[in-house]
Amino acid sequence: MAVKIQTEYGEISLTNEVIATVVGGAATDNYGVVGMASKSQIRDNISEILKRENFSKGVIVRQEGESVAVDVYIIVLYGTKISEICRNVQIQVKYNLETMLGFAAGTVNVFVQGVRVLND
Repeated sequence: MAVKIQTEYGEISLTNEVIATVVGGAATDNYGVVGMASKSQIRDNISEILKRENFSKGVIVRQEGESVAVDVYIIVLYGTKISEICRNVQIQVKYNLETMLGFAAGTVNVFVQGVRVLND
């Protein structure tokens, strides 16, 4: 499925993979986010952190009118405040969607799939 946006010059169509890459990059740039997780870990049989080329497995994109709703699945760092991390991810994802792709994100839902302890 592709998200379609009507502009004064015509229609723009963006695939979910493009949007997922932008969303995944925005989410993983935040402090406290270890990485992206699969939205259905049991079905995909993936329990590890997703790489950049697999961000589409950790992001769900839905078009709602002229805006886009995004579900982001992340793994957070142990010892950090989860609510603050989620709020920062929401803000960063909305900002990146508006500046990089040029459309508004109506809803950004953040789901924490796990907590990891990083060994230094």
